[in-house]
Amino acid sequence: MPRLFSLRGKSLEELQAMSISDFAKLLNARERRSVLRMGIDYKQLVQKVEKAKKQGKKIIKTHIREAVILPSWVGLHFGVHDGKEFKEIVIAPEMIGHRLGEFAFTTKRVVHSAPGIRATRGSKFLAVK
Repeated sequence: MPRLFSLRGKSLEELQAMSISDFAKLLNARERRSVLRMGIDYKQLVQKVEKAKKQGKKIIKTHIREAVILPSWVGLHFGVHDGKEFKEIVIAPEMIGHRLGEFAFTTKRVVHSAPGIRATRGSKFLAVK
């Protein structure tokens, strides 16, 4: 039997029916403060999301990594900027209350190369000139 999603005892349907100020009461202090103060760029993002939902837009691109994920965003595709490119994120119910930037990593794994032809293991660390 699949486990149903709930946040602080509220189901996804109940969360989506709430106003933003009621939803903010369920968040931790730092996220609550961010949602209630809602800066200009965050307000513009919320308006952009509502407009994109009406138009049926596929990906909503944004640079606002500190935006707290709202319940009405579940199922939407976001392109979150990681400093170089936009990483596509599909919002799942478990992401509610987290920030967009948590799911678009800004660093990637370092992969070192092997030494070249006719090189010793120690010569791979020497400057090539």
